[in-house]
Amino acid sequence: MSFELAMLVASCVLCLIQVIIASHAASLQRGYRWTASSRDAEVSPLTGIAGRLDRALRNFLETFPVFVTAVFLVHVLGRESALSEWGAGLYFSARLVYLPLYATGVFLLRSLIWNVAFAGIALLLLASVWPEL
Repeated sequence: MSFELAMLVASCVLCLIQVIIASHAASLQRGYRWTASSRDAEVSPLTGIAGRLDRALRNFLETFPVFVTAVFLVHVLGRESALSEWGAGLYFSARLVYLPLYATGVFLLRSLIWNVAFAGIALLLLASVWPEL
C-alpha cells in the first residue's frame, strides 16, 4: 500500500473517531434521550466543547472529500511521488493536530494548522497534474 493510501486509511479512522467524540459530546449536553429520539424538535445550538467538536467535525467533512479525490487521482494516475507523500502526510498530520486545538479553543494556531492541511491537498493536486515534481 502506498503512503498516500495509508494516510487515506488513517484519515478515515480519524473521521470515525471525530464522529464518535462529537456525537457523545452532543449526547452529554442534550441527553441520551434526545440522542435516541427522532430529533424533530428544534434544539438550541451546542455550546462549549460539544459545539467546538461538532464544528471541528463539520470542518473535517468539508475538506475530506477533496483529500480523498486528490489521493485517488494521484494513485490512479500513477503519480505517487515525494510531493504527493508530503501532501498526504501534511493533510493527515494537520487534521490530527487540528482536532484538539479546536476542541480546546486554541486561538489562531488552529487556523494556521488548517492552512497546513489545505496545503497538503494542494500538493496532492499539484502532484496529480505535474508529474515531474
